[in-house]
Amino acid sequence: MKKIVYIITFSLLALFSAAAQHNRVDGLRPDAPELAKPGTYSVGVRTLHLSHKNQIDAVNVKDGETLPYYDRPITIEVWYPSNTKESGGTYENVILRDGVSTATLYGSAVRNAEPVVSDDAFPLIIISHGYPGNRFLMAHFGENLASKGYITVAIDHTDSMYNDAGPFPSTLLNRALDQKFVLNELAQFNNQADHFLSGMVDTENTGLIGYSMGGYGAMITAGSGVTKEIAENETVSPNGILKNVMAGSDQHESLIDPRFKAIVAVAPWGMERAFWNDEGLNNIKKPMFFISGSVDDISGYETGTRKLFNMTTNADRYLLTFDNANHNAAAPIPAPIEEWTAVYNDGNSVGFTQYSDPVWNNLRMNNIADHFVTAFFGKILKTEDEMSAYLNLSPNANDGKDETTWTGFLPRTAKGLRLEYLPKAKK
Repeated sequence: MKKIVYIITFSLLALFSAAAQHNRVDGLRPDAPELAKPGTYSVGVRTLHLSHKNQIDAVNVKDGETLPYYDRPITIEVWYPSNTKESGGTYENVILRDGVSTATLYGSAVRNAEPVVSDDAFPLIIISHGYPGNRFLMAHFGENLASKGYITVAIDHTDSMYNDAGPFPSTLLNRALDQKFVLNELAQFNNQADHFLSGMVDTENTGLIGYSMGGYGAMITAGSGVTKEIAENETVSPNGILKNVMAGSDQHESLIDPRFKAIVAVAPWGMERAFWNDEGLNNIKKPMFFISGSVDDISGYETGTRKLFNMTTNADRYLLTFDNANHNAAAPIPAPIEEWTAVYNDGNSVGFTQYSDPVWNNLRMNNIADHFVTAFFGKILKTEDEMSAYLNLSPNANDGKDETTWTGFLPRTAKGLRLEYLPKAKK
């Protein structure tokens, strides 16, 4: 009996050790570029549950009937600079791709740590996951940017998560609405004397990171409403609900907020499905940083993200390309070990593929994305002139020889990457 107990105990410890090793959101490879390393702040993290009052209940819209409304639940994860001397913590019961199984993730943030005492407020970054997903899918951005003096907030988008992914019109309607709502909520928290974020959040300097459907929402938030044809298409817009995000509509105009100063769109969905046109894209005037794999078969590359990059002519914009990477380029954390064998949907797909890329290593992509996002937000939101050196690069890293031509990268470690820049059109 003692032997059996020993074997069981040893097996459980081995499983815990494997999860702790593989399930980290804060990994840093030896070949990571310079700005990928954490900043000078310790990081705290808290979970908040919000309610967006009186919203269209897109899941229950019926043709020809009065639109139903409800109070939309929104959960957010908030990372912030902290005074804590502790290091490390866990994210427990994180729901996985099958919508039922859970895992524990590990990172540098300390749960409920005391916020740092500072005379200055910190810029805000809002993080918006894909469909389906959850607020932990891009936790590497949350922890990394908070350590560098940002308040970072990741959204759980109701009807778009692993455990509640519902009819697509809800995602199409609510992404940008959720992003604006969270910005408004953080502004209120900043002004509440008894809130832990009181006086900490500079919402006038807000950045947004959106991946896939989060990137779709980011395009709307940046200024590009969807086309009239899409807004009137009953398949994706029952009872015309997408007229609330249609280019030129009063409802969409009210969504465009000057507090959003910089937008990162990772594999933004929609261009290949004709959701955008010149009229909408011409209304984007905020600095943009696009990220994509060159063989993205979900959002598209030449006819998707790259086309958006070329068509947003009224904005200064960058395009970071991971050659031969697919749709999961840069954004998702490394797959939790539980996802390596977990099966979902048709019984033939493992959860690992929700995070992974067949060519690129997830952690390497996370480190590269953290590096460039740090440079982009540092330049735009913090007006750090020195960050320009990390963005003014030769377009194709493969052109470098024995020594890299890319600032911040070790020799030979930028291979397979391209960074292009286009300035806004002169008037």
